[in-house]
Amino acid sequence: MRVKSLEISGFKSFAKKSVFEFGASISAIVGPNGSGKSNVAEALRFVLGEQSLKSMRGKRTEDLIFNGSKSAERQNRAKVTITFDNKDRTFPVDFDEVSIAREIHRDASSEYFLNGSSVRLKDIIELLASVHIGASGHHIISQGEADRILNSSPKDRRAMIEDALGLKIYHWKINESEKKLLKTEENMRQSESLRREIAPHIKFLKKQVEKVEQARTLRDELALLYGDYLIREETYIKHAREKLHGEKGNLERELHEANEALLRADSLRGVQTKESAEVSELVRVRSEMGAVRRERDDLGRKIGRLEGMIEYEERRLNAPEVAHEKTVSAEEAENLAQNLYDELGHAEGSEDYLYIKGVVSATRNKLGKFLEHIRGSGVQRGPREAAIKVLEDLRIEHKNLLGAQENLEDLISGFEEKMRELEAILETKRRDTTDAERASFEFRAKKQELTLRIGIVREHIENFMRDEVAFREELREGGILVGRSILDYVNNHIDIEQALSESRAEQESRRKKIERTKIRLEDIMGGGSGEDIMREYEEAVERDVFLSKELEDLKTSAESLRELMRGLDEELGAQFKDGIKKINKQFGEFFALMFGGGTASLEVALDKKRKRGDTDIEGLFEGEPDDEEETEEGIDVAISLPHKKIRGLQMLSGGERALTSIALIFAVSQVNPPPFLVLDETDAALDEANSKKYGDMVATLAKYSQLIVITHNRETMSRAGIIYGVTMGSDAISKLLSIKFEEAEQLAK
Repeated sequence: MRVKSLEISGFKSFAKKSVFEFGASISAIVGPNGSGKSNVAEALRFVLGEQSLKSMRGKRTEDLIFNGSKSAERQNRAKVTITFDNKDRTFPVDFDEVSIAREIHRDASSEYFLNGSSVRLKDIIELLASVHIGASGHHIISQGEADRILNSSPKDRRAMIEDALGLKIYHWKINESEKKLLKTEENMRQSESLRREIAPHIKFLKKQVEKVEQARTLRDELALLYGDYLIREETYIKHAREKLHGEKGNLERELHEANEALLRADSLRGVQTKESAEVSELVRVRSEMGAVRRERDDLGRKIGRLEGMIEYEERRLNAPEVAHEKTVSAEEAENLAQNLYDELGHAEGSEDYLYIKGVVSATRNKLGKFLEHIRGSGVQRGPREAAIKVLEDLRIEHKNLLGAQENLEDLISGFEEKMRELEAILETKRRDTTDAERASFEFRAKKQELTLRIGIVREHIENFMRDEVAFREELREGGILVGRSILDYVNNHIDIEQALSESRAEQESRRKKIERTKIRLEDIMGGGSGEDIMREYEEAVERDVFLSKELEDLKTSAESLRELMRGLDEELGAQFKDGIKKINKQFGEFFALMFGGGTASLEVALDKKRKRGDTDIEGLFEGEPDDEEETEEGIDVAISLPHKKIRGLQMLSGGERALTSIALIFAVSQVNPPPFLVLDETDAALDEANSKKYGDMVATLAKYSQLIVITHNRETMSRAGIIYGVTMGSDAISKLLSIKFEEAEQLAK
């Protein structure tokens, strides 16, 4: 794997797009001070995910974006792209090229891309960590960082050496394991806390469950009581209902028959009590017969008078001396005729007697003619013949009146016979009416009795309907308390005759026993649901079992993490010791090469003591006191210059410190060569003689790592296969030039 190219656009002084092609094992970037060549190293840090603005000589995100000049507008974004050759699949991705890009904006937002696809910073860091490179790794070294390895504390120096040896992954794994262990311990504390919290509740629920068990026993007892009570009650209600409905049906039939008989009696009684035709006829006959009798009597009196008049006229007619009185007799005859005419007119008013009507009508006609004759003849003092004529006429009329009288007598006899018949009929009807009234009274009394009995039966039926409602309510309540098993009461067998013959008091006693059992059950359950309590208890126990198992799993996991951390720590220690040996070998050789002799080595030293505190998880769980102190190992640099009695870093001159730091850096790089190495003016403090030695070491390093050097040094430039020149004009924009060695040497000046 090697770096193929670096593309910079809008980053710091590189306002315009600039592309570096790194085709040689050593590529040099040269230019005068202030031209922006060190911005290339910072661009590399930037694209590899560096988050520290200070390490890129900035305070704000905007400081990394070209801010413009008098002749150039400022940019609103900066983007850097690095491309790696991945044909050897050093990166664990199936691409021949791996392109990583980072873009920032003035609003401080940042974007990352992997082969053109947007990804997270974490994804970039993990990918780079897989090949032991990163933004702040040992593969990008500036002049200050070269000296920093000597100026650092033993502890920090050890961290730098471990990073260079690729041992940072162990620390990362240990730190991750510590985080997991802390999280696991926190989970353990939470689980234990939860168990402590639910323990009293489980204890309480357990007592409630015991009550539920008691309630189940009572519920079973209640089910038996309900079963016996319900089957007996249902049997009683069923037979009583059938009996009452049968009795009601019989009474209603009797009532119907009584109503029919009463209707017949009332009908007969109504016929008799009404003004029947016979009664009306009898009244009419009596009335007409009375009228006829009166007419007969009047007619008799008139006939008597007429007979007296005739007798008188006969005597006078026979006496000559009284002939002159005929005029008077004629007047009397006229008066008599007028009276007869009036009486016959009155008799004519009886429409039912047609025969008498005809006789009376004829008599009236004759009398009328008689009167007209008398008036027309001017009877006063007429001759004797006229008087005789009047007498004859009177006799004729007398005869007719006698006939009419006889007919009236016959009619009266008929009326009397009719009256006797009607009275006989009425007497019979009176007897029938009396019998009908007696029967009507009896049937009314029976109807009243039957209606009363039916009302009583209906009341009993209504009472049983209420009993049925109460029965269904008992069944419903029993279903709530006992469950659907209460319906099994229908399968119970009892002696029906015995059940029907027993008193209701015994059944009431059973019901009271059920009520007492229900009260006991409610007292135990307190109105709560046993199923809810059992379910809550089971859930609480299940939760406790889960927490207990989780706690055991967490303890196992914590122990596994501690074991892993111990293993990693041991592996880290072994790798570190082996790495120190290898570094010391290379360090000694590079140091001797630089100084023409002498010795140099890294030595493990106790840097300082610290309290264990919460950082020592193992000690915390093993019950060791928190204030126990332990030592931490650091790295010291031991040197011995040839021909000088100098054995400490503090006694070195500036140039000697530079050579020592370079020798150490190159030694570390030789032990665990990075894929590429960026050296930013690490040779600035070297003289010409040491520069040649530095150039030789660079050539040696290039055999193991791709080198990108930013330098002013002629010797260093002479080792480069590609040289890029960076210049800056009046527009404050860095420009990129590809030049030859001679041009680079001139440009560096």
